[in-house]
Amino acid sequence: MLPQRAPLLRRLLMAGALAASCTCFLLVLQAQASVPPRYDGFAYGVGAAAWKDAVLVEAFLDPLCPDSRDAWHPLRLAVERYSPMVSLIVHPFPLPYHTYSYHACRALHIANKLNSSSTYPLLELFFKNQGKFSNRATSSISSTAVTGEISKMAAQAVGNSVSEFQSGFSDMRSDMAARVSFKYGCTRGVAGAPFFFVNGFLQPGGGSPIDFSTWTSILEPLVAHHGQTIEMLTSVLMGNQ
Repeated sequence: MLPQRAPLLRRLLMAGALAASCTCFLLVLQAQASVPPRYDGFAYGVGAAAWKDAVLVEAFLDPLCPDSRDAWHPLRLAVERYSPMVSLIVHPFPLPYHTYSYHACRALHIANKLNSSSTYPLLELFFKNQGKFSNRATSSISSTAVTGEISKMAAQAVGNSVSEFQSGFSDMRSDMAARVSFKYGCTRGVAGAPFFFVNGFLQPGGGSPIDFSTWTSILEPLVAHHGQTIEMLTSVLMGNQ
Protein backbone atom coordinates (compact mmCIF):
# COMPACT_ATOMS: atom_id res chain seq x y z
CA MET A 1 0.00 0.00 0.00
CA LEU A 2 2.84 2.43 0.73
CA PRO A 3 4.21 2.39 -2.84
CA GLN A 4 0.71 3.30 -4.14
CA ARG A 5 0.47 6.33 -1.83
CA ALA A 6 3.85 7.74 -2.75
CA PRO A 7 2.80 9.22 -6.15
CA LEU A 8 -0.20 10.87 -4.49
CA LEU A 9 2.03 12.35 -1.81
CA ARG A 10 4.42 13.68 -4.44
CA ARG A 11 1.52 15.27 -6.34
CA LEU A 12 0.24 16.90 -3.17
CA LEU A 13 3.69 18.24 -2.36
CA MET A 14 4.10 19.59 -5.90
CA ALA A 15 0.68 21.23 -5.75
CA GLY A 16 1.56 22.81 -2.43
CA ALA A 17 4.85 24.09 -3.78
CA LEU A 18 3.10 25.57 -6.82
CA ALA A 19 0.51 27.28 -4.66
CA ALA A 20 3.24 28.74 -2.47
CA SER A 21 5.11 29.99 -5.54
CA CYS A 22 1.99 31.64 -6.93
CA THR A 23 1.26 33.26 -3.58
CA CYS A 24 4.81 34.59 -3.41
CA PHE A 25 4.54 35.93 -6.95
CA LEU A 26 1.27 37.69 -6.18
CA LEU A 27 2.77 39.22 -3.03
CA VAL A 28 5.70 40.53 -5.05
CA LEU A 29 3.33 42.08 -7.57
CA GLN A 30 1.29 43.65 -4.78
CA ALA A 31 4.44 45.06 -3.18
CA GLN A 32 5.57 46.51 -6.50
CA ALA A 33 2.16 48.06 -7.11
CA SER A 34 2.19 49.80 -3.71
CA VAL A 35 5.48 51.64 -4.22
CA PRO A 36 4.75 55.32 -3.43
CA PRO A 37 5.33 58.03 -6.06
CA ARG A 38 7.96 59.79 -3.93
CA TYR A 39 10.41 58.87 -1.17
CA ASP A 40 8.77 58.89 2.23
CA GLY A 41 9.53 61.48 4.88
CA PHE A 42 10.04 65.21 5.37
CA ALA A 43 13.38 66.78 4.46
CA TYR A 44 14.68 69.25 7.04
CA GLY A 45 16.23 72.63 6.25
CA VAL A 46 17.26 74.52 3.13
CA GLY A 47 18.86 72.42 0.42
CA ALA A 48 17.95 69.27 2.30
CA ALA A 49 17.33 67.37 -0.93
CA ALA A 50 21.05 67.45 -1.85
CA TRP A 51 21.86 64.05 -0.38
CA LYS A 52 24.56 62.88 -2.78
CA ASP A 53 27.42 64.70 -1.10
CA ALA A 54 25.96 64.76 2.40
CA VAL A 55 25.70 62.45 5.36
CA LEU A 56 22.07 61.35 5.49
CA VAL A 57 20.35 60.96 8.86
CA GLU A 58 16.91 59.37 8.89
CA ALA A 59 14.80 59.59 12.02
CA PHE A 60 11.59 57.66 12.68
CA LEU A 61 9.62 59.71 15.19
CA ASP A 62 6.16 59.55 16.75
CA PRO A 63 4.73 63.05 17.37
CA LEU A 64 3.07 61.87 20.59
CA CYS A 65 5.99 59.82 21.93
CA PRO A 66 7.92 61.39 24.86
CA ASP A 67 11.16 59.70 23.77
CA SER A 68 10.76 61.12 20.26
CA ARG A 69 10.21 64.54 21.81
CA ASP A 70 13.36 64.24 23.90
CA ALA A 71 15.34 63.03 20.89
CA TRP A 72 14.34 65.89 18.60
CA HIS A 73 16.22 68.84 20.15
CA PRO A 74 19.73 67.29 20.21
CA LEU A 75 19.20 65.82 16.74
CA ARG A 76 18.11 69.17 15.31
CA LEU A 77 21.08 70.96 16.89
CA ALA A 78 23.52 68.39 15.51
CA VAL A 79 22.07 68.55 12.00
CA GLU A 80 22.09 72.36 12.00
CA ARG A 81 25.68 72.38 13.25
CA TYR A 82 26.92 70.24 10.37
CA SER A 83 24.59 71.52 7.66
CA PRO A 84 24.87 71.38 4.65
CA MET A 85 27.24 68.43 5.07
CA VAL A 86 24.48 66.56 6.92
CA SER A 87 20.91 66.12 5.69
CA LEU A 88 17.95 64.95 7.73
CA ILE A 89 14.73 63.19 6.81
CA VAL A 90 12.08 62.53 9.44
CA HIS A 91 9.66 59.66 8.83
CA PRO A 92 6.49 59.82 10.94
CA PHE A 93 6.03 56.47 12.67
CA PRO A 94 2.87 56.13 14.82
CA LEU A 95 3.20 53.82 17.79
CA PRO A 96 0.07 51.73 18.48
CA TYR A 97 -0.02 52.45 22.20
CA HIS A 98 -0.53 56.19 21.66
CA THR A 99 -4.18 56.30 20.62
CA TYR A 100 -4.00 59.36 18.39
CA SER A 101 -0.47 59.04 17.04
CA TYR A 102 -1.79 58.01 13.65
CA HIS A 103 -3.96 61.15 13.52
CA ALA A 104 -0.93 63.25 14.46
CA CYS A 105 1.08 61.67 11.64
CA ARG A 106 -1.75 62.37 9.22
CA ALA A 107 -1.71 65.97 10.40
CA LEU A 108 1.97 66.25 9.47
CA HIS A 109 1.18 65.05 5.95
CA ILE A 110 -1.73 67.50 5.70
CA ALA A 111 0.50 70.35 6.83
CA ASN A 112 3.22 69.34 4.39
CA LYS A 113 0.72 69.47 1.53
CA LEU A 114 -0.78 72.84 2.52
CA ASN A 115 2.49 74.55 3.43
CA SER A 116 5.68 72.49 3.39
CA SER A 117 7.52 75.02 5.57
CA SER A 118 5.04 74.34 8.38
CA THR A 119 5.73 70.61 8.78
CA TYR A 120 8.49 70.90 11.37
CA PRO A 121 6.88 73.76 13.32
CA LEU A 122 3.81 71.55 13.63
CA LEU A 123 5.93 68.60 14.76
CA GLU A 124 7.38 70.80 17.49
CA LEU A 125 3.88 71.93 18.49
CA PHE A 126 2.92 68.28 18.94
CA PHE A 127 6.00 67.76 21.10
CA LYS A 128 5.08 70.77 23.24
CA ASN A 129 1.43 69.69 23.58
CA GLN A 130 1.73 65.93 23.96
CA GLY A 131 -0.18 66.00 27.23
CA LYS A 132 -3.21 67.47 25.47
CA PHE A 133 -3.39 64.46 23.14
CA SER A 134 -2.33 61.73 25.56
CA ASN A 135 -4.40 58.60 26.08
CA ARG A 136 -5.68 59.87 29.43
CA ALA A 137 -6.58 63.33 28.14
CA THR A 138 -8.51 61.95 25.17
CA SER A 139 -10.11 58.91 26.80
CA SER A 140 -13.58 60.45 26.90
CA ILE A 141 -13.34 62.55 23.74
CA SER A 142 -14.52 61.50 20.29
CA SER A 143 -12.15 61.09 17.36
CA THR A 144 -13.85 63.99 15.58
CA ALA A 145 -13.29 66.25 18.58
CA VAL A 146 -9.62 65.27 18.75
CA THR A 147 -9.03 66.00 15.06
CA GLY A 148 -10.77 69.31 15.65
CA GLU A 149 -8.31 70.18 18.43
CA ILE A 150 -5.41 69.05 16.25
CA SER A 151 -6.68 71.27 13.43
CA LYS A 152 -6.93 74.29 15.74
CA MET A 153 -3.34 73.81 16.84
CA ALA A 154 -2.07 73.05 13.33
CA ALA A 155 -3.70 76.14 11.84
CA GLN A 156 -1.28 78.24 13.90
CA ALA A 157 1.70 76.67 12.14
CA VAL A 158 0.24 76.25 8.66
CA GLY A 159 -1.46 79.61 8.32
CA ASN A 160 -4.68 78.17 6.88
CA SER A 161 -8.14 78.16 8.40
CA VAL A 162 -9.08 75.50 10.92
CA SER A 163 -11.83 74.15 8.65
CA GLU A 164 -9.46 73.90 5.69
CA PHE A 165 -6.96 71.93 7.72
CA GLN A 166 -9.60 69.67 9.22
CA SER A 167 -10.90 68.84 5.75
CA GLY A 168 -7.56 67.15 5.18
CA PHE A 169 -8.67 64.36 7.52
CA SER A 170 -11.42 63.57 5.02
CA ASP A 171 -8.91 63.35 2.18
CA MET A 172 -7.87 59.73 1.58
CA ARG A 173 -4.52 60.93 0.26
CA SER A 174 -3.41 62.00 3.74
CA ASP A 175 -4.59 58.65 5.07
CA MET A 176 -2.60 56.80 2.40
CA ALA A 177 0.49 58.94 3.00
CA ALA A 178 0.43 58.14 6.72
CA ARG A 179 0.01 54.44 5.95
CA VAL A 180 2.97 54.53 3.57
CA SER A 181 5.12 56.16 6.27
CA PHE A 182 4.25 53.42 8.74
CA LYS A 183 4.74 50.61 6.21
CA TYR A 184 8.05 52.09 5.12
CA GLY A 185 9.27 52.03 8.70
CA CYS A 186 8.28 48.38 8.95
CA THR A 187 10.28 47.53 5.81
CA ARG A 188 13.34 49.09 7.51
CA GLY A 189 12.85 46.98 10.62
CA VAL A 190 11.67 49.89 12.75
CA ALA A 191 10.01 48.55 15.90
CA GLY A 192 9.65 51.70 17.99
CA ALA A 193 10.41 55.39 18.18
CA PRO A 194 12.79 57.05 17.99
CA PHE A 195 14.82 54.96 15.54
CA PHE A 196 17.80 56.43 13.68
CA PHE A 197 19.71 55.50 10.54
CA VAL A 198 22.90 57.19 9.36
CA ASN A 199 23.76 56.63 5.69
CA GLY A 200 21.35 53.71 5.77
CA PHE A 201 22.83 52.00 8.85
CA LEU A 202 20.72 51.53 11.97
CA GLN A 203 22.15 53.22 15.05
CA PRO A 204 22.21 51.28 18.33
CA GLY A 205 19.75 51.98 21.12
CA GLY A 206 16.59 52.03 19.01
CA GLY A 207 13.65 53.43 20.97
CA SER A 208 15.78 55.78 23.06
CA PRO A 209 16.96 59.36 22.45
CA ILE A 210 20.53 60.09 21.36
CA ASP A 211 22.14 63.07 23.09
CA PHE A 212 24.03 65.86 21.34
CA SER A 213 27.51 64.66 22.29
CA THR A 214 26.78 61.22 20.89
CA TRP A 215 25.49 62.73 17.66
CA THR A 216 28.68 64.75 17.43
CA SER A 217 30.79 61.62 17.86
CA ILE A 218 28.79 59.92 15.10
CA LEU A 219 28.71 62.75 12.58
CA GLU A 220 32.08 64.44 13.04
CA PRO A 221 34.17 61.60 11.54
CA LEU A 222 31.73 61.23 8.64
CA VAL A 223 31.79 64.94 7.86
CA ALA A 224 35.59 64.97 8.10
CA HIS A 225 35.70 62.06 5.67
CA HIS A 226 34.27 64.37 3.03
CA GLY A 227 37.53 66.32 3.26
CA GLN A 228 36.17 69.34 5.14
CA THR A 229 35.96 70.39 8.76
CA ILE A 230 33.27 72.70 10.05
CA GLU A 231 35.76 75.59 10.25
CA MET A 232 36.80 75.17 6.61
CA LEU A 233 33.18 74.99 5.48
CA THR A 234 32.35 78.15 7.39
CA SER A 235 35.25 80.05 5.81
CA VAL A 236 34.18 78.98 2.32
CA LEU A 237 30.60 80.06 2.94
CA MET A 238 31.75 83.39 4.35
CA GLY A 239 34.00 83.95 1.31
CA ASN A 240 31.06 83.47 -1.05
CA GLN A 241 28.95 86.15 0.61
